[in-house]
Amino acid sequence: MNESSYLSVSSVLPADGSVDAAPRIQQLIDENPNRTIFFPDGIYKISEPICTPADPRRAVSLLLSDFAVIQAADDWDSGEAMIRLGGKHAYNSITINGSNYSLTGGIVDGAGRAKAVSIDSGRETAVRNVSIKHAKVGIHIKHGANSGSSDADISGVNIVGTGGTDSVGVLVEGFDNTFTNMRVANVYVGFDLRSAGNSLRNLHPLYTSDNTDYADSCGFRDYCGNNWYSFCYSDQFANGFRLADNVRDILTDCFAFWYSDRGGPQTLIRCDGRFNSMVTNIKVGFKNRDNINTILAVAEPGGHGVMQNLCLNHGDESWFDGDTTYRDYLKGDIL
Repeated sequence: MNESSYLSVSSVLPADGSVDAAPRIQQLIDENPNRTIFFPDGIYKISEPICTPADPRRAVSLLLSDFAVIQAADDWDSGEAMIRLGGKHAYNSITINGSNYSLTGGIVDGAGRAKAVSIDSGRETAVRNVSIKHAKVGIHIKHGANSGSSDADISGVNIVGTGGTDSVGVLVEGFDNTFTNMRVANVYVGFDLRSAGNSLRNLHPLYTSDNTDYADSCGFRDYCGNNWYSFCYSDQFANGFRLADNVRDILTDCFAFWYSDRGGPQTLIRCDGRFNSMVTNIKVGFKNRDNINTILAVAEPGGHGVMQNLCLNHGDESWFDGDTTYRDYLKGDIL
């Protein structure tokens, strides 16, 4: 990469964390529309959010070197994310050159006190190959500019939360986004979906928290439905997939696993009402047959969901606490 092709923050900032970088970064953003702003390796502490414009004529992209760290300063006191993509000059267009702004690479460190990244406005916004550390919320996609649609593309992002019950990997309120090849750890909820039209593929949330309030933790929590899950793997959360009443999702080739004994109850799919989703070729594995292990828990019977083909650890239904609710919806084979 030729650094001279970009506008480097090294022209105005030291990369040693010695100054509050937020005002100078914001000035670079505001004064250099349609440029890629590059962060060389080093530490850039910020005391307040930095905002990129959603207006394509003013938009910029942020490009971080692999070991460039944007970190929340000790006096951080904002409820907003550290980096707010489309956080100013709201706009709704995919036809004007400059609408394809992005955040790529590097490390965003919430230092245990801040949310990391939000997408506030705009369309076709991309977040790629970013490592997010110690953040209360890793990525927050807000209600989208296009009648609620945000059309964001999130890929290759790794997130480590704070471990508290308020720690969420990805919070999604805008519609019609894609999430691919992501890993999330040390959060209470891996992916929290409040919107529809989202495509989720090859995602791996892992529960590593020492929090004692384990029972409501979940890898994927879906309040809205009409979302598509493929090769999604919930690891160690009390609930692999938790669906609101009457949610209609499609889950294909997904997996939930408990590799150590955290105690029960542990549930593959929990429905806070009726089960009305299509689940195909799902696999579940538990560590301890003495826990309260459940394949499908429904708060209200009578849904029209379908579970087609089910792969169990050891192929043994005796691991599942005698609860055979899933059989009311099962089509195909049990392996």
